[in-house]
Amino acid sequence: MKDLYVDKVLIVEGKSDKNKVKNIVKEPLEIICTNGTISHSKLDEWIDFLEDKDVYILVDADEAGEKLRKLFKREFPNAEHLYIDRMYREVATAPVHHLATVLLSANIDVHTEYLEMG
Repeated sequence: MKDLYVDKVLIVEGKSDKNKVKNIVKEPLEIICTNGTISHSKLDEWIDFLEDKDVYILVDADEAGEKLRKLFKREFPNAEHLYIDRMYREVATAPVHHLATVLLSANIDVHTEYLEMG
């Protein structure tokens, strides 16, 4: 997590998710990875770090993603949950135009060329 203050944070599962989303997003946004799981100590760190930020959750549309989403709903009740279409299953394999649309619907500024790729 960076020292530079950013008021929006997106939580994703893996590095490939992070890299894909990072290219689409146009505004300052910190993207942090769970790497599939999250320890209690890491979760406690995040609770402190995220308390004054707008938190968005974007995880895969599979069993592991739903398990993480359930945990985040409990620990970060004010977070906004973003959903990819179930047919894509994974954030990393979802088309960029679909991800751009999902992010834009949450008022996250995206590069418009990704919206035009659909």
